[in-house]
Amino acid sequence: MKKIGFLSFGHWAPSPHSGTRSAGDALLQSIDLAVAAEELGADGAYVRVHHFARQLAAPFPLLAAMGAKTKRIELGTAVIDMRYENPLYMAEDAGAADLISGGRLQLGLSRGSPEQVIDGWRYFGYAPAEGETDADMGRRHAEVFLDVLRGEGFARPNPRPMFPNPPGLLRPEPHAEGLRERIWWGSSSNATSIWAAQKGMNLQSSTLKDDETGEPFHIQQAKQIRAYREAWAEAGHDRTPRVSVSRSIFPLLDDRDRSYFGRGKEEDQIGFIDEKTRAIFGRGYAAEPERLIEELRADEGIAEADTLLLTIPNQLGVDYCAHVIEGILKNVAPALGWR
Repeated sequence: MKKIGFLSFGHWAPSPHSGTRSAGDALLQSIDLAVAAEELGADGAYVRVHHFARQLAAPFPLLAAMGAKTKRIELGTAVIDMRYENPLYMAEDAGAADLISGGRLQLGLSRGSPEQVIDGWRYFGYAPAEGETDADMGRRHAEVFLDVLRGEGFARPNPRPMFPNPPGLLRPEPHAEGLRERIWWGSSSNATSIWAAQKGMNLQSSTLKDDETGEPFHIQQAKQIRAYREAWAEAGHDRTPRVSVSRSIFPLLDDRDRSYFGRGKEEDQIGFIDEKTRAIFGRGYAAEPERLIEELRADEGIAEADTLLLTIPNQLGVDYCAHVIEGILKNVAPALGWR
């Protein structure tokens, strides 16, 4: 059994060929798709976060709105770039959104990836400390965020406060009980997945990772997940972690599907991140359900994960994205034992 959700980048473009022509379209349609996915029986609605881009960027108002419109579905990110974040203010935003949703947030974080502008985090007022890289800064912000989510007071109260204080040191409010265990780390390497395990975070592994062995993407991803679980066990945490992977999967059920995605079999791709890190990009899947089932059965990365996030083409509109999700839930997932 697997939890199955969607992952939206929330692209928008002022083009007559796009179903999301404005930022408002992207936001409102994301809420509508979360509602539709819940009605179809999906388990999660996740959004990507990109700054300085015509995509979704500020996740917490959106997650709170999704939470107010739904009852059951998990709501999350994959991922928030922690180089851009004030950890304490983020803890307040996350706490509010989690309480509005009734404790359904699943927040994916990361140290960041190449962005639209050079050192974009500097425009947000952040800079690495002496001797740090920007990746180090992102991980430091994440560690502060995790510590704040424990809910322990640390700030000395004013002896003449505007409002009465509870006894002891104070913490950011509102505090969302249990959110600390619903934090994930988006990892592209074996080393950072081990670090995430040591810190007690769940693991998000995407369709891209460092090419560490030259093997096919899904095999490297499966090894990454196994290394993460071994590190988790060694750390002695008292709960079972969760692991998600992301895939582009399109059952070809009608002529519309074939016109959009019936291009034939895709293969893994090799590229470079920051012009120095060799990365492998996992293939997408598009085929008639019977063939799709056989291909997905051989994907070792999916087999190792308990959660599958389906990357959806949000610019094709809510109805089409819901059609894709329904096609997988009804025509693919049962045969693979995911349902």
